[in-house]
Amino acid sequence: MTVLTSAGAAVALAAGSLVALASVPAQAAAGATLPFTSVEAESATTTGTRIGPDYTQGSLASEASGRQAVRLSAGQRVEFTAPRTANALNLAYSVPDGQSGTLNVYVNGTRLSRTLAVTSKYSYVDTGWIAGSRTHHFYDNARLLLGQTVQPGDKVAVESTGTQVTVDVADFEQVAAAAGQPAGSVSVTSKGADPSGQGDSTQAFRDAIAAAQGGTVWIPPGDYRITSSLSGVQNVTLQGAGSWYSVVHTSRFIDQSSSAGNVRIRDFAVIGEVTERVDSNPDNFVNGSLGPGSSVSGMWIQHLKVGLWLTGNNDNLVVENNRILDTTADGLNLNGNARGARVRNNFLRNQGDDALAMWSLYAPDTNSSFDNNTITQPNLANGIAVYGGTDIAVRNNLVSDTNALGSGIAVSNQKFLDPFSPLAGTITVDGNTLVRTGAINPNWNHPMGALRVDSYDSAINATVNITNTTITDSPYSAFEFVSGGGQGYPVRGVTVSGATVRNTGTVVVQAEAQGAATFRDVTATQVGAAGVYNCPYPANSGAFTLTDGGGNSGWNSTWSDCSTWPQPGQSNPQPDPNRNLAKGRPATATGSQDVYTPGRAVDGDANSYWESANNAFPQSLTVDLGAGYAVRRLVLKLPPSSAWGARTETVTVLGSTDGSSFSTVVGAQGYRFDPATGNTATVSLPAGTNLRYLRLTVTGNTGWPAGQFSEVEAYLTS
Repeated sequence: MTVLTSAGAAVALAAGSLVALASVPAQAAAGATLPFTSVEAESATTTGTRIGPDYTQGSLASEASGRQAVRLSAGQRVEFTAPRTANALNLAYSVPDGQSGTLNVYVNGTRLSRTLAVTSKYSYVDTGWIAGSRTHHFYDNARLLLGQTVQPGDKVAVESTGTQVTVDVADFEQVAAAAGQPAGSVSVTSKGADPSGQGDSTQAFRDAIAAAQGGTVWIPPGDYRITSSLSGVQNVTLQGAGSWYSVVHTSRFIDQSSSAGNVRIRDFAVIGEVTERVDSNPDNFVNGSLGPGSSVSGMWIQHLKVGLWLTGNNDNLVVENNRILDTTADGLNLNGNARGARVRNNFLRNQGDDALAMWSLYAPDTNSSFDNNTITQPNLANGIAVYGGTDIAVRNNLVSDTNALGSGIAVSNQKFLDPFSPLAGTITVDGNTLVRTGAINPNWNHPMGALRVDSYDSAINATVNITNTTITDSPYSAFEFVSGGGQGYPVRGVTVSGATVRNTGTVVVQAEAQGAATFRDVTATQVGAAGVYNCPYPANSGAFTLTDGGGNSGWNSTWSDCSTWPQPGQSNPQPDPNRNLAKGRPATATGSQDVYTPGRAVDGDANSYWESANNAFPQSLTVDLGAGYAVRRLVLKLPPSSAWGARTETVTVLGSTDGSSFSTVVGAQGYRFDPATGNTATVSLPAGTNLRYLRLTVTGNTGWPAGQFSEVEAYLTS
């Protein structure tokens, strides 16, 4: 898909600090090959008012494509320049809650007899049971066959007839003529279906499916109303004349827990009447199983809760070349037990939850993939989410404009329910392009990155390979590593290779979990605040190690203050000379006793403490200060309680700028800790000391056979 930007340029969106360890191969263009070309309203000529850009949850501009749109009052218009030959128009728009109206349509100044209906009926969704959500889902889509063919350069305008309308983006498409009935097929009209949409065609569809076993059910051009879901669908093809011609109106199309499979659904539209999200209702295009060897292609799916909510046996399912628009929840969810499923070359816009998701509930999704999909404007979750599963691939997708509670791509062990199958095997995330993705999570009160790896409910122990990624204009960070449930589970086994990051709002890497990742050939330009934010949460949960695999550039600085979040475009602050540089920083140790982990020595609480392995001197504690500092003073503490008797610890202070080569700063000395004087000791460092990694090596302790510190504090002042 090509999107014309406000600058008027054509942007082909689908053909859109380190410890020390090649060329990136050429990649296929990201996103789907689509039959239409989109033009942003803010790039068009208008008599209305441009709004945005805005990334604030709950604002109209924040849910728009490109985070900008055009607001029209009565008589105002947006005039698009047709980018291609087209005979059809689809318009993404918003009207105020509770209102409906029409837009006049003009071609080269001549008003068409046809108007474009607009309504708020399917918008303004509230999901109060989802923490952090607000009223959302402001936009909707309306389509129109123009009745004529426009050529590139022709002018197509839409004009408000009275209702205020915010116009987001226009899709121009050349729709082929309606297809003819396949030989030997059973037409639903032969079984009594009403193509006017007035009568109830439910039984006619059921009768046609029963009569066509092993063959094809034909859905001729027309509008058909189905009032209850279909079941027992197996060994049959359901085929229409094209998604602009054969339209089924129902909020529940197929609902079945099992099927023998070999179901082919293709080339018609299913448009529902879902106006709210009720998770207990199966208000979906497909709810349950299509069975093995099935496929869904060429469909237009709109105004449902979920496009496809897939459970049971869907082995080797193929979902391709579809449009899924305006769902109040997910676009598609492989809800466990999907084996060999392929979801490819689909277009999804305006989902009220994850646009595409794999959720390994009850049984793992295995050897399944999301490939070459274009996803835009999911307004309450992620563009693509992988919740558990084994040997999963996410390849060559284009994701843009995520909103609250979501990243462009999330690879996560968030389980939601049990039994859950965590990530296992190899998770491949390759060739994806993320544009303006990532958002503030109001539950965390800090950002979610464009691409997030999240040990939410359990450690990530799978191999996660993130390769050939392009991240552009993320409002916050590019790559995030987090344990979103707040339990500090580790993220391990991650390699990020061959990434290009441009104009990220805050940092390239947002590391909040313990664990490690290797970065290779990751280049960044126009970084908003610093290269790396590396501050574990919870504070004593352990460090995240970034290993330099070579070829990295443009992001070698580290955010210096773990007590604050970098804001978009904010430069790295000068350190407060009276601030404890070690507080909240990643800490590691040669050993720990029981629960007395190294993070307790930098958590700001003098009553908690690190204790090394016992009877095993020497023992060391290392703190990563995040950047090089001219440290002049250390304050070492033990718990102030009188229960901690006086003692002397023999300590050597060492420093390093790279975390691998350490030199002695202060040689071994005995430091006296006495509860009568607060159980603290001060260490003065010589002038000229500059270090990022601070190491304290303990070789003796008169009070206990281990190294012990409740706080290690580092200051710039002497």
